[in-house]
Amino acid sequence: MDAAEFRKRGKEMVDYVADYLEKIEKRQVFPDVEPGYLRPLIADCAPQDPESFEDVFRDIEKIIMPGVTHWHSPYFFAYFPSASSFPALLADMLCGGIGCVGFSWAASPACTELETVMLDWLGKMVNLPEEFLAGKDGQGGGVIQGSASEATLIALLAARTKIIRQVQSEKPELTKTEIMGRLVAYASDQAHSSVERAALIGAVKIKNVPSDDTFSVCGSALKKVLDEDKAAGLIPFFFCATLGTTSCCSFDKLLELGPICNKENIWMHIDAAYAGSAFICPEFRHLLNGVEFADSFNFNPHKWLLVNFDCSAMWVKKRSDLIGAFKLEPLYLQHHHQESGLVTDYRHWQIPLGRRFRSLKLWFVLRMYGVKGLQEHIRKHIRLSHQFEHLVLQDERFEICAEVVLGLVCFRLKGSNELNEALLKSINDAKKIHLVPCHLREKFVLRFAICSRTVESTHIKFAWQHISQLATDLLKTWEQNHHQQ
Repeated sequence: MDAAEFRKRGKEMVDYVADYLEKIEKRQVFPDVEPGYLRPLIADCAPQDPESFEDVFRDIEKIIMPGVTHWHSPYFFAYFPSASSFPALLADMLCGGIGCVGFSWAASPACTELETVMLDWLGKMVNLPEEFLAGKDGQGGGVIQGSASEATLIALLAARTKIIRQVQSEKPELTKTEIMGRLVAYASDQAHSSVERAALIGAVKIKNVPSDDTFSVCGSALKKVLDEDKAAGLIPFFFCATLGTTSCCSFDKLLELGPICNKENIWMHIDAAYAGSAFICPEFRHLLNGVEFADSFNFNPHKWLLVNFDCSAMWVKKRSDLIGAFKLEPLYLQHHHQESGLVTDYRHWQIPLGRRFRSLKLWFVLRMYGVKGLQEHIRKHIRLSHQFEHLVLQDERFEICAEVVLGLVCFRLKGSNELNEALLKSINDAKKIHLVPCHLREKFVLRFAICSRTVESTHIKFAWQHISQLATDLLKTWEQNHHQQ
């Protein structure tokens, strides 16, 4: 393909993507395929001779689309939102076109410098304390990671390096292995599984701190676990606080937890993967109060801020903590500006060496929506979640299982877990809308997350009428079966 054909085909692809997104609600939200559906549809091995673009293009609808779950459909209410917008897609195209691998400032100065500035813009939008911003000569700063899971792992590894060096300087007789064996990380029993995975990769123990009736961790619960572990000779070193848990969007009590972590020399990382985007709205910013006690903070613009995957924003108070953990300087990566103090080499802030020009997406989206446009997007989703909550509360067969703060509603039929499992199965088998469940304590609960950029009140009403009708049908057969038994 030469440049002339690329121009032609590029325009065709843009039209195809625009049509796909404009008409997405006409597609069934969840695919009708069985595992292994794709292999018989394509050749056993790559073609020896080139095929035409037409051949490839034709196969998109024939082979790919039948197996796609349409995350941007207004009938998709599963997981959490996966952001997308036309400005972000255009920026991603430019990122692919430039194709730089921005591991250092010298590898592409614009790639590094735009990221530093964009993370400062974003940090100011959520009103982060000054220490987290790079500014002109700050000690903190932001970096784009691939996901919140990566950010948690980076924070845990940096905290681990920091504590090992500290303990070794105080007790030189202890080996690194002995210290590692005594380290403990902590997170809520509601925290995402990626926190446990970070501890697994970091080869340290992790303990769940029990959450309260609102599924939040409070200071007294953390203190109790810390006191027990310190008495047993263990070394607490890391706590991951969650703002907006995956199951029910609960919020750990930062104002109680932060001072304890600071006093006990524990690195506090805040995972606000989904909820963090809402903090750009002044009326939700109080949910981040206590961030001033944290060492690192992360949220995903690629969930709720109209920037497509991947774009996970992470800030640290002391960038030297990250660089100290990950810095290696082979000759082939060195450049003559690196000691100037004016440049950032982001390879020291992350696990992979290579990185894409992801800040372009932020730059395009922040400029083309403006803070006000993004605030309106968040507020609309939250209004729609309260609309759904209101519909659920009007039906006495159902109950709401957790406070609705942002764009997630946790609900279920009053009754057994089996009944609710059957309801979810009938909803997802019908494939008109798509939901996923969670467990809250012992209860099987349905999650209804407002996801699509194009979702409207009519889609919420449709979803509720559909759920309500399926519940009616299910309860009828359930009662008949019950009487027969």
